[in-house]
Amino acid sequence: MSDKDKEPTSTKDVSQKEKPNDEPEVVKFSPEEEAALLKESHAIKADANSLFASKDYHNALSRYDDAIASCPNYLHYERAVIQSNIAACHLKVEQWKEAIKAATDAINGLAKLESESSPAETKEDTPNNQDTKTAEKEDDEVEEEIVSSGAARSAPAPAPEPTPEQVALENRKEDILRIRTKALLRRARARSEAGGWSNLAGAEEDYRALSQMPGLTPADQRTVRTQLTALPPRTKAAQEAEMSEMWGKLKSLGDGILKPFGLSTNNFQMVKDEKTGGYSMNFSQGGSSS
Repeated sequence: MSDKDKEPTSTKDVSQKEKPNDEPEVVKFSPEEEAALLKESHAIKADANSLFASKDYHNALSRYDDAIASCPNYLHYERAVIQSNIAACHLKVEQWKEAIKAATDAINGLAKLESESSPAETKEDTPNNQDTKTAEKEDDEVEEEIVSSGAARSAPAPAPEPTPEQVALENRKEDILRIRTKALLRRARARSEAGGWSNLAGAEEDYRALSQMPGLTPADQRTVRTQLTALPPRTKAAQEAEMSEMWGKLKSLGDGILKPFGLSTNNFQMVKDEKTGGYSMNFSQGGSSS
């Protein structure tokens, strides 16, 4: 029996429940259960990483899926790491659509993590804390050492050491930026490879976002610059091809409707007003019918 066929030994199936609006139901685990699930997910992810390194991409995908199933669905960062790796696997086997979805899931998860974290970061500014902050300020003013203005200018006070919480917050921000960068690079490439007007326009948008992000390696910077030069003409050509195809289908449909009246779409011409940029439709009786 394969690992995929084994019945889960934990309560990880809870994370797969769906709400009526198709969003996963968020069920919080106890700290002990969460730690156990996360440990299990990390072990499976390590196994998947080894399979990826050995170029066994299909089995790596299967194990990454297992790792996602073991990870509580409210742990957005941990899931985004796995989803970004899933996108990398799909790129290797040229499954562009699946790579786009996995990378997008990772990016959306990180955005959700940041939106859920922001209220906690501003908690110190709530009204309940204002009196305490004022009292602390008054105490500081009473106990402040009196120094001359010259001494203050010549020996500025050293900056306070960051607290462990501040260090942890900065580290998490750096981790989020790193995973978002990887996911964006993978989605941009998948969109570029998939082709089509929508995908190519999306790839341009991703590469423009990446061009503004810090920490890109020199190789990634070259990729971004190259793609921002190569993509616009491809996007324009794809747009024109799709528009031409759409108008061809509309013309065929219109000819079918007009034929019983002895007319065709050739009897109608769109004329552009150079002054306003708008269009008007002119009827020509001499147009050939089809």
